[in-house]
Amino acid sequence: MNDARTQERKARGAHRPGAALAVLAAAQFTVMVATSVVNVALPQIRAGVGLSDTGTTWAVNAYGLAFGALLLAGGRAADLLGRRRVLGAGLGLFAVASLVAGLATGPGLLIAARTAQGLAAAAIAPAALALAMDQFPPGPKRVKALGVWGAVSGAGGAGGVLLGGVLTQAGGWPWIFHAVALGAVLVLAAVVALVPKAARPEPGRFDLLGTATVTLALTCLVWGLTSARGDGWTDTRVLGALGLAALLLGAFTVIEHRRPYALIPPGLLSTGRVAAGNLLMALLGSVWIALFFFLPLYQQQVLGSGPLATGAGQLPLAAASMLGATLAPRISRGIGATATVTGSLLTEAAGLLWLGRISADGSYLADLLGPTLLVGLGLGVALVQLTALAVDGVPRQDAGVAGGLVNTTRQVGGAIGLAALATLAGSVTTHAHQPPLEALTSGYRTAFTVSAALLAATAVLALPLTRRARGALPPAGARPHGWAPAGPIDRRRTSRLIHTPPAARRASRGGPRRDAAPHGTKRSVTPPRTPRTTTFQTFDTPRRT
Repeated sequence: MNDARTQERKARGAHRPGAALAVLAAAQFTVMVATSVVNVALPQIRAGVGLSDTGTTWAVNAYGLAFGALLLAGGRAADLLGRRRVLGAGLGLFAVASLVAGLATGPGLLIAARTAQGLAAAAIAPAALALAMDQFPPGPKRVKALGVWGAVSGAGGAGGVLLGGVLTQAGGWPWIFHAVALGAVLVLAAVVALVPKAARPEPGRFDLLGTATVTLALTCLVWGLTSARGDGWTDTRVLGALGLAALLLGAFTVIEHRRPYALIPPGLLSTGRVAAGNLLMALLGSVWIALFFFLPLYQQQVLGSGPLATGAGQLPLAAASMLGATLAPRISRGIGATATVTGSLLTEAAGLLWLGRISADGSYLADLLGPTLLVGLGLGVALVQLTALAVDGVPRQDAGVAGGLVNTTRQVGGAIGLAALATLAGSVTTHAHQPPLEALTSGYRTAFTVSAALLAATAVLALPLTRRARGALPPAGARPHGWAPAGPIDRRRTSRLIHTPPAARRASRGGPRRDAAPHGTKRSVTPPRTPRTTTFQTFDTPRRT
């Protein structure tokens, strides 16, 4: 008896959704930190390892290239092999790759380690998101969980800049990688201790042909976009890579229609508002990634801030982003999710438009503090809402690939946006007949202004996309997806089914009541008919008490 009680107590303690969510959010934070942690330390890394201009670019891009290209494969692997298992393997590889990057003494080893980091992150991000969704059924609790997820995602980019600045100034650039390795080890230990084992992996086979095709296509796309920033859009290799990416994506579409176990299930994009969420997330990502690229550059190159001051300057943005993500469910319940998505995008656009007024002789308090607070607030709310859209109505067996898809669209959108905006800013700086600092500032102003215009257009596009086919998008947390009837409901029949006594219902179907036969006579009971039923999942008719 005591053993049974002990096992029951352990089972209850093992499943703690809040603790599991905290651990999974920490895994997502680790991935996001690694995206921007090297931005502030690039001058020191270049001097320490001996990177050329091209090598410096690839010290940043190698991570994003592997991450963006392999996210879909990582998500599908999580569905088929087990999400907890894939998450653990990804965290272990991430820790080893980060340690190797910190010990690197040459450009080749550093770039290879950054590529391995990106590969590991492609396994971590979709598996962690799918596991987080497993902890909470659709409804208010899942919305709150997505709020936490959005908070750490939004704060991760700013946190990477801050961590990079502090560690570079305190202990040197290798410590930015050593700290990330230590964090990954701690998160791995917490996953083993606190994240419950998921159900058995879904049956199926891995789509090797589709995975290889889309991975190569995304590799060519991301490589072409990142190379265009330095080599120009008319470079032969850039055009060749982009053309090959287009051909491979077309081939991937044909392959997926003919595969019994497709990498992207055929009905996934038509489920709920998954397609709308991914499209809007790609547009948001095109501005988000560029923001954390240009802000540190302006602080260091124009304002003359050091690594520590540059990193500390991201704290208000991170705090505002976390606040926005925390308030997103409450705002959505108050004004509706469609208005929340549109309002958050417009808020971020207003902050970026304000950043478009920066000056070469400005200061952090006058030029950056106010607009970054607006940007962070809008970013935090938008991340929560768009992530919810991108996993709306997705069945459990496809949760991993859905998480990989939304991360892929954000990364690919970020690569496209960063390449285009960096090229535009560089062109403006080159052709500006002004002193160097004024020319640099003109380029940054242009990038922020164009980003604001893009987000405003995204807000307008969100109005029709975030509505359901029947009526407007319900407020987040009000009712889970699937609450709507599966078919038309006869309200009068529903009312009769609720309020008619059971005996009267039996009589209305034509069968006599069992107490209707005279005493002493043989009862002749008509075989009961199969009752007519109306298929529905729930209804709105109130029950009388």
